Amino acid sequence: MATFSCTAAYALVCLTRPPLTELPVPRRCGRSYSGGVPLTRPLPGAPQPVFAAAGGRERFETRVTTLENGLRVASQNKFGQFCTLGLLVNSGSRHEAKYLSGIAHFLEKLAFSSTARFASKDEILLTLEKHGGICDCQASRDTIMYAVSADAKGLDTVVNLLADVVLQPRLSDEEIEMTRMAIRFELEDLNMRPDPEPLLTEMIHAAAYRENTVGLNRFCPVENTDKIDREVLHSYLRNYYTPDRMVLAGVGIEHEQLVECAKKYLLGVEPVWGSGKTKDVDRSVAQYTGGIVKVEKDMSDVSLGPTPIPELTHIMIGLESCSFLEEDFIPFAVLNMMMGGGGSFSAGGPGKGMFTRLYLNVLNRHHWMYNATSYHHSYEDTGLLCIHASADPKQVREMVEIITREFILMAGAVGEVELERAKTQLKSMLMMNLESRPVIFEDVGRQVLATNTRKLPHELCTLIGDVKSADIKRVVTKMLRNKPAVAALGDLTDLPTYEHIQAALSSKDGRLPRMYRLFR
Repeated sequence: MATFSCTAAYALVCLTRPPLTELPVPRRCGRSYSGGVPLTRPLPGAPQPVFAAAGGRERFETRVTTLENGLRVASQNKFGQFCTLGLLVNSGSRHEAKYLSGIAHFLEKLAFSSTARFASKDEILLTLEKHGGICDCQASRDTIMYAVSADAKGLDTVVNLLADVVLQPRLSDEEIEMTRMAIRFELEDLNMRPDPEPLLTEMIHAAAYRENTVGLNRFCPVENTDKIDREVLHSYLRNYYTPDRMVLAGVGIEHEQLVECAKKYLLGVEPVWGSGKTKDVDRSVAQYTGGIVKVEKDMSDVSLGPTPIPELTHIMIGLESCSFLEEDFIPFAVLNMMMGGGGSFSAGGPGKGMFTRLYLNVLNRHHWMYNATSYHHSYEDTGLLCIHASADPKQVREMVEIITREFILMAGAVGEVELERAKTQLKSMLMMNLESRPVIFEDVGRQVLATNTRKLPHELCTLIGDVKSADIKRVVTKMLRNKPAVAALGDLTDLPTYEHIQAALSSKDGRLPRMYRLFR
């Protein structure tokens, strides 16, 4: 029996009823409710309505102002009572080559703690609550982001609070000790999780960019938790928390108001670590090395509950792509969408990516594979396209060969329907994500931090629409010339050697070299 949602049923009613002009005007005691005025005309004497129009490019443009100290202020118009704003800093784990690894991880955990004006984290949260606000801090390999969502009327208070949190943190001994405990717990939890994706992401970066920039560990190593103190943090902050490396971004607020608040609270402010000359600023460009990182681990008992999880070996194979500043970034994004993939269990149709190559060619044909997913990591000077696959330890060799074959097939013929589907799906995902105010905020902040401008969604959609099958073939051919990066986790008894994986990716059919054994 077919069922209809309320929306579908309402749409059917709208289609079958007569138009408004044909409906009789309701009357009571021989008179009409509206004094004889039909519903198709405005009521006499009613005020003229003002509607929020969607037209005009200026409504969508991101405005950017650079202050005297080098700090950039960027804003995006958006209707609504609430706004999202925050400070993004060009700082992260990739800048820790000359420091102890894990400083960015520490700063992320210490964010929104006590400051010069606020005695504790509770005071900060109570101040935000008065404006219906919430706060968050996220540290990635190249950016640390302090963000607040609150009522737009509290703009002055929020910018003042953000300036205090970023430039005047107390970093008390008690807070640092609590952070050490939190990081140790997080590292322990990371190794116990059934989902190995965060660990594999760390490993593939370490293999691809051995001991440089984005290959440096994003999580603080256990041995460094006791070595990082206030002095180490201040030394790092002095070099990397400078105004020219910051962007104050806001969505849902007037640009002029945001600039005024920035001048009031972020111009001429002395940070708690002093304003001496910066030195030892790491401006290294990422050097792709390729290589392999293996971790032998017993994955036979990773279930957190009574239901057992099958023992799996996880492999991730990656190749260097390009930075998000290059023209080839869009073809790589389309390629990643075309590969798609996911877990072996998924409910849904094309919207869940079940017409992507890793579903059609891998998961649909090889029932013993539990996962095959494509990922694309992109930075301002490099990028990494990789495929993560999971299977029983006894079938690792066959699984690796299936993935290397998929890499080789990327350079082959691309069907018109397949390409159009991938482009449409990418546009859809882009536009759906940009319906969310926090996502717009992050997009504005990251783009302005990297390029001083922002490409608007309709510009990106045009670039996606212009991608041809020849572009996919060109970028893949170039990518396949690089050495692979390999990350392997679990029982690795049957894992092929790195040289064999490299030979497979250099061959015409992606097959691993045959192994002949005298005794089996």
